[in-house]
Amino acid sequence: MTMLIGVLLFGGWLQGGAVTGVVTDPTGAPIPQASVVLAPADHGRAAISTRAGQDGGFHFDPQIPGSYTVCVEAQSFVRRCLDAAVGDGGTVLVKVELAIGSGGGVAVQAVDAATANTGRVLTPGAIGSTGAQKAQAPASPGPKTPTGDDLLRGAYGPYRANNDLLTYHLDVRVDPEKKTIAGKNTVRFRMLADGGKIQLDLVSALAVDRIVMVDAGGRATGAPLHYERNERAVFIDFPQALKKGKTYGIDFFYSGSPVEGGRFGGMTFKTDPAGHVWINTACEEEGASVWWPNKDQWRDEVESMDISVAIPNGLVDVSNGRFVGKTDLGDGYTRWDWHVSYPINNYDVSLNIGNYVHFGETHRGLAMDYWVLPENLEKAKVQFAQAPAMIDAFEHFFGEYPFKRDGYKLIEAPYAGMEHQTAVTYGNHFANGYLDRDWTGVGISPRFDFIVIHESGHEWFGNAITAQDRADMWIHEGWTTYLECLYVEYMWGHDDEVTYVNALKKKVRNLSPIIPALGVNAEPPQDMYFKGALFLNTLRSMVNDDVRWFAMIHDFYQTFKYRTITTEDVIGFFNARTGMELGPVFDEYLRHAALPVLELKAGKGETEYRWRADEARFAMPVRVKGRVIRPTTSWQRMDGAVSTGDVDTEGFYVAVEVK
Repeated sequence: MTMLIGVLLFGGWLQGGAVTGVVTDPTGAPIPQASVVLAPADHGRAAISTRAGQDGGFHFDPQIPGSYTVCVEAQSFVRRCLDAAVGDGGTVLVKVELAIGSGGGVAVQAVDAATANTGRVLTPGAIGSTGAQKAQAPASPGPKTPTGDDLLRGAYGPYRANNDLLTYHLDVRVDPEKKTIAGKNTVRFRMLADGGKIQLDLVSALAVDRIVMVDAGGRATGAPLHYERNERAVFIDFPQALKKGKTYGIDFFYSGSPVEGGRFGGMTFKTDPAGHVWINTACEEEGASVWWPNKDQWRDEVESMDISVAIPNGLVDVSNGRFVGKTDLGDGYTRWDWHVSYPINNYDVSLNIGNYVHFGETHRGLAMDYWVLPENLEKAKVQFAQAPAMIDAFEHFFGEYPFKRDGYKLIEAPYAGMEHQTAVTYGNHFANGYLDRDWTGVGISPRFDFIVIHESGHEWFGNAITAQDRADMWIHEGWTTYLECLYVEYMWGHDDEVTYVNALKKKVRNLSPIIPALGVNAEPPQDMYFKGALFLNTLRSMVNDDVRWFAMIHDFYQTFKYRTITTEDVIGFFNARTGMELGPVFDEYLRHAALPVLELKAGKGETEYRWRADEARFAMPVRVKGRVIRPTTSWQRMDGAVSTGDVDTEGFYVAVEVK
């Protein structure tokens, strides 16, 4: 496992003061290029981000007083966050040492506790039955208190629930020199109940220029509509009640300078290594309303979408869907038009503007297009050659690529990668593994490009099937991490799949539930990736029949594609198909932090056994000495002695304890 040791030091937390710090290892050597994000926790301003310099230092301009979360990430998936306060005066120094070692443990040490900020560590290191002892583990961080913005963004309130999205047409002009975006989103929707108000969303850093009703032909009707803003929510009032069952349209005009923030920046204005303009969007964490107005939630998706992007002549925009054409506007700008003919979620909508060159192919009727910087063209032709086999693998298990009319694209980006629908962004250095390392540490990851496989897997889970609430994001990440395992099985066989999926165990923390609170924009822990995949592998072992299992997951996908779903939908499907009552099993793995423990108690010529679990009705079969037993939370007996090594912990993600 890759070693990362970092120290985070803050100084100068003054009223209106700058925020400065340095990222180093314990010897004082700087860790350059670490991502640092400063996110308000008690007010609605957008998060901002920066990179540590070669000396490990970083700096944020003066901030208003309040509560903030500061996150430092030196590798993707390896991140540490602290709560901190900007007050009316004084200086708060924080020094926190974080280490991920080969044993899977975590060391968290606060230095000078009398003056240290003791904010929570949101993503402490892996603790498992084979890792550090529980006594050495940090306490569970507990849920984050939702902000006003979280509540408005996370809730499916009455002014969202009273309407059903039909289409968007996002029509914008991007000025690279001024770092601005301006334009409109034409929103068409059907009312599900009579009402005079709806909620859309746009962060307060961007201006609402005006909102007008439009007819079916796109012509404005009437005066600009009245609206009120609260955090990012924009509540739009109509002069007369809108009627249930009728379709309406509005043009939402906006403009401003997007504020960079979050893991990949939201909307970033950068230059590529050759000095050319390079502008990208990636906003799953921050919400799409950081750069364009929309109904910023996951439950309701438009049925189709048009994207029009005007940019200076000579640049290329690559967005979602099928390329329609480009038009010279005669003022030094060219408009690029794209059409999405399937449902799409908001955070999947993507702009990628730069000095791109193109190559492509057709694979069994699927258009596959690749957009990269010129200097990487030849490397991309070699690296992206594995994309068609990836399509074959996932089609083998789940059925046809879900967006065939719109095609498939890989687009070079200045960050690791993101699953934008039909426009998967890629920044994995044109090399196998993940960011130049063996992602799972067992020699299998270097055989394939992690970003090509994982982010493209989201076309099936995350894009074609989308969770209704961010808290259920294991439906995206747990399933897609399991798709990595299936890809390994398709390419190299079941034994390598077993090795790969079990290598994920050292990445699991088991410190907080995979599913946090619903309706409050809660972010699940990283366990949604790795524990989620291990749970699905456990379900496979419970079914104990691969022919049935593969038919089951194929039909699960086919049942729910192009829909938004909940964990309850997943449970209901697998209950019906297996004939088992799986609710307590799902709840144990997804809604509790700890693993179920198979307790074994040796007797004379026999062994007693039971599950120790948080779910009182937890009852899960498990394979012991090659045969299936069916423990519950009550003691049962079996003949013979049983040791820890007799339990199939490769097929079942459980802990074992011999008394």
